[in-house]
Formats: sequence, C-alpha cells, structure tokens
Amino acid sequence: MIYIYKEMSVATMSKLDLIATAPMGLEAIVARELKELGYTDTVTENGRVNFKGEAVDIARANLWLRTAGRILVNMGRFKATTFDELFEGVKALNWDEWIPADAEFPVNGRSHKSQLTSVPAVQGVVKKAIVEKLKEKHGTEWFPEEGPRYVIEITLLNDEALLTIDTSGSGLHKRGYRKAATEAPLRETMASAIVQLSRWKPDRPLYDPFCGSGTILIEAAMLGWNIAPGLRRSFDAEQWQLVPEALWDEARDEAYDAVKDDVPLQITGSDIDPNAIEIAQEAVRRAGLGKEIKLHVAPVSKIKPQGDYGVVITNPPYGERLGDDKEAELALRQLGKVSLYYPTWSYFIFSPSASVEHYMSKVADKKRKLYNGRIQCNLHSFFGPLPPRNMS
Repeated sequence: MIYIYKEMSVATMSKLDLIATAPMGLEAIVARELKELGYTDTVTENGRVNFKGEAVDIARANLWLRTAGRILVNMGRFKATTFDELFEGVKALNWDEWIPADAEFPVNGRSHKSQLTSVPAVQGVVKKAIVEKLKEKHGTEWFPEEGPRYVIEITLLNDEALLTIDTSGSGLHKRGYRKAATEAPLRETMASAIVQLSRWKPDRPLYDPFCGSGTILIEAAMLGWNIAPGLRRSFDAEQWQLVPEALWDEARDEAYDAVKDDVPLQITGSDIDPNAIEIAQEAVRRAGLGKEIKLHVAPVSKIKPQGDYGVVITNPPYGERLGDDKEAELALRQLGKVSLYYPTWSYFIFSPSASVEHYMSKVADKKRKLYNGRIQCNLHSFFGPLPPRNMS
C-alpha cells in the first residue's frame, strides 16, 4: 500500500540519505546496531553513521537504536566559502518537498575550520534561503510556523556545508523512563553501549554496586528482553506528512512483537545512597521492569552477588563529577577487595580514574576510551572465566 500526501508520496522517497549521530567513541557500536537492524549500506564518519533507508526506516531507527544520539535526514552537502555560495547551495535543496507551509523550522548551526565563522550569520542565511524556496512552492510571503516541527541544522566543517533535518526531537537518550536523576547520571545511550561492550548475556547474573538511578540495569534489561528503547516516547517526525502515522504504527507493532519478556533475568543493583535507590526504583517501575530488577541500599563492601559466572557492570563515583576524590578512590578499593571473593565473575568498570587496575590488583584485559560528557573515561574490562557450555 502507498500512502500519498500532496505532490510527494512515500513511494517516491524509496531511498533516503539518513544519519545516525554518535557520541565520540561510539560510532562503531552505532554502525553495528544499524547492521543488526538490516542496514548494510553504511558509511562511518566522526560523530555519525550514514545509512540508506525509506520513510519507515526513520521510525524504525528512532525506535530501535540504543546508542545513537539522533536520526537526521541528510538534505545535502556542498562547498561554501562565501555567504552567496551558502545561500544558493541551500536554496537548491528540496526543502519544499519536506516542509509544509505551516511548519515550524528553526535553524541551528555549527562552524569549525571554515571561512564562514559567524554562526548566527550562517543560520540567518540558511533560514532566508529556505524561506525563498518555500515561497516558490506555497505562493505566500508569510509562514506562521505554528505546525509540525522540522529542526534544521547547518554544520560547516573545512568549508563544506552539511544540511540536515532532525527527525528525533529530544535526543534518543531520553527514553521516557527517567523523570529524576542522581547527581551524576550516566546517559542511557552510554549505559547501553557499556552493556553491549561487556560479555553479559541474559542467562548470566548482572550486578551494579554503584547503580545510582539504575540506568545500566534498565538498559541491560531492555537488551535482555529485546525492548526497543524508543517505545515509550514520541518523535518530531511523527507529525510529518512524509512519515505518516501508518508507518509509525507498523514500526511500533514490529517492536512490540519482538519483545521477549519470557526470558528470565538476574539483574541486581545497590547503592550506598538511599535517595539514589528511591530514584532507581521509580525509573525501574516506569520502564515496566519492577519485577525483573532487584534493588537495595548497601555500601560496596557489603554486597553479596548471587550466582556464578556473573558480570559486574558499573560506573563508580568519581571526584571530577561528585567532588570527593578520596571517597571515589575508597569505593574502587572496596570493589577490588570484594572481587577477590567472586573469581568466576567478570568486571566492566567505566571510570576516568587511573587507579582502577591498581585497586583490582590486575591489568585489564581490555581498555576502551570513551567520553562521559566531556570527561575522558576508560571502560576497563576484566574477563572472568566463561560459564560451562551447559550453563550458557
């Protein structure tokens, strides 16, 4: 079935140039997620993964990608060293096929290593060029901007302009289950990346002794049950004529059908802060995982993970974010001592501390540099023995 809207239909949009933005260091994970969803024609660049798709894939990518920041429509790239070149290049793009007469279309901008350095001036030129293009299509001089939202971004890098439309709205890390957060929350996208980089599988126990607001635990449970992370939220493109409601319904039905909520999970978290546990309990309830994730108040020195061949995945507190280096180092020291009593467990510790290996009394099997906001961290991987075959 083809859903036709005005002069352009979903059928004529058979191939779109789409972009999944990626936090620094997560590009390879975003690319892997796209390939697992069936998008094989991908090109990875710094901060983004380019892929081809149809209108329904705007919905699917927004619903399913766990580590991407946003899903953008790539409207075009061209060289722009002067404002005249920028204006003509922008006006030549097919804005009139995307943006209706009543749309709200703000313009955001960035410029790096380019001759056009004034971002406000660049944004103004882009806005003017799009308005001129829409005037030709809609035959009007006035655009009320009271309708669906199309956030446009101009990125200038080395004098090349990239023009995009944001389909997501709020960043994809906003899953909808977290209304409150602890003092130093870990973004949901980063938490999911850490879980994906670990050896954890749903048939193994998982424990986070510094669980904070519970983000690592929830993201792990969503992975274990194959829950699409965007199921509980809305997106800007849901209001667009070119991505009709029927396509969103199709993508959501696919996602609901894919849930594997019969898989038993052994996921537990603790934190020394009772307020953090209250916040985590509320987030777990909102995520619909209240029966699957166990939470309790405890210092790391008192934790008692249950089972063998489990996995600790954690983001310990650290001074740069929480303001007390001594407490942060003490927490790592206690975790190292506890690990001695659980030799079959694996440990994945996301921290900027240079002392992780010292307190764990061994060299990490693998270290991966990632960024928590602007803070450089390492994911320290300490691999324990794999479970026997009959347990896996």
